[in-house]
Amino acid sequence: MDWTALRQSELGEEVKLVLPPSLKLPMLPRAVIEFSKKADDPDASARELGGIIESDAGLTCELLKHVNSCAVGVRGKVSSSQQAISLLGIRTVKLFVATSAVKQAMSSRDSKLINFQVFWNTNLERALFAREVAKLLGAEPDVAFAGGMLQDFLLPVLTSEILDPYLKFSEQQDRNPVRLDQFEQAAFGWEHSQAAAQIMFGWGFPDDLICCTLLHHRGIKILADKKPTAAEAVAVAALMPDSFRQVPDGLEQLTQLEKTWPKFDLLSLANAVHDEFQKVSPGTAANHFTFLRRCEKALQVAN
Repeated sequence: MDWTALRQSELGEEVKLVLPPSLKLPMLPRAVIEFSKKADDPDASARELGGIIESDAGLTCELLKHVNSCAVGVRGKVSSSQQAISLLGIRTVKLFVATSAVKQAMSSRDSKLINFQVFWNTNLERALFAREVAKLLGAEPDVAFAGGMLQDFLLPVLTSEILDPYLKFSEQQDRNPVRLDQFEQAAFGWEHSQAAAQIMFGWGFPDDLICCTLLHHRGIKILADKKPTAAEAVAVAALMPDSFRQVPDGLEQLTQLEKTWPKFDLLSLANAVHDEFQKVSPGTAANHFTFLRRCEKALQVAN
C-alpha cells in the first residue's frame, strides 16, 4: 500500500486545518515530533534515536515499562531506549511513541461529555480488536493496533472546546440516533476523523497511522477494497459500541458481518480482546463494561 499517495489523495497536497483557529489543540513533547521525523531517516541509528527518546523522561519511562512488560515477553531487563529500539525495531517503537504521547497529551484534557478512563478503555479494546481483524485480513497488526488507539483521540478536545453541538448530538441519540460523522458534517462541514488526520500530519506522524485515523468511519464498505490493509481493520473496529454512541447500529453491523465473512467470528474475537485486555490493563478491567459482555448480550437477543 502506498500510504503517502492515499494520504495525499484524501487530504490534498497542502494540508490546512479545518478546525477553528481558537481551538486549543493538544501539544506533543518536542522529543516525539523529533523522533517521528528522524525515524524516517534510513541512516538513523538506534543510539541516535534512543538519545531523542531519553531527552524526555516520561517517554523513556513509558517505553521501558512497555518493553519490560509481560505483554512483550522480553528475557532480561531492558534498561535503555537504545536497547528497546534494537529489540523491538524502529517501526514498532515509532508506533508506540505516537500512541503513548497522544494518550499523555490527552490525559490532562477534561470533557463534560466523555469520561477519560472509559474513553481509553474503549480505545484499548478497539485497538486489540483491530489487531485481531488485521490478522484475519493479512494486514499489519501493529499498525492496526496503533490506529485503533488513535482513531478518536481528538474527541475529548472537541467535546470540551465545542461543547454545545456535541451535547446536542449526545442528547438526541435516545430519540433520533445518527452517526457522529454525519452529524459533524452537517454541523461543521468536517468530521473529527479529518481534523485528527490533519493534526497528525502536522506532527509528522507516519502516513499509515494518518490514513487509519482518516478512514476509520468508512465502515464495512471499506472491506470491498481489493488489497485489505490496517485501515480496513481499524474501520471495522470503529463499529464497536462506545459511551458516545458514534455508530448507533455498529454492533448490529458486526453481527451481520459474520454472515458474509466466514473467518469473522464475533464472539471468538470478543473473547480474544477480553483476554488481552485483562493482561495489559488488569487494574481497570473489573469496572469496565467490556466488549465481550456487549457481544454476548447482542447475540442472545439476535438468537
